[in-house]
Amino acid sequence: MRFIEQSEHELAVRQMAELGNSTRLAIIRYLVSQGDDGVPVGQVQKALGVPPSTLSHHISRLVSVGLLRQVRSSRILFCHAEVGAIDSLADYIRSACLCAEAV
Repeated sequence: MRFIEQSEHELAVRQMAELGNSTRLAIIRYLVSQGDDGVPVGQVQKALGVPPSTLSHHISRLVSVGLLRQVRSSRILFCHAEVGAIDSLADYIRSACLCAEAV
């Protein structure tokens, strides 16, 4: 049986907590659907209809757990879903479930 490192477990808990908010999940879903090039913050705001200050709050929460990153290009701030982190979270969930089945 594989035991999960505590830090990996704690990160997964924090990431899942942030994704438990419907607006934050919608942001991630939208960014993933838009591909690897990233999306300007203004486009995310228009697509989801979230007020700018609210969007900024949700983005910072996703950045803090590594599920999203922002890159400035000149005056435009692009948001990118961290697909590797999302894949790692999915792998953790699958792994944790398989460990639970073995018990």
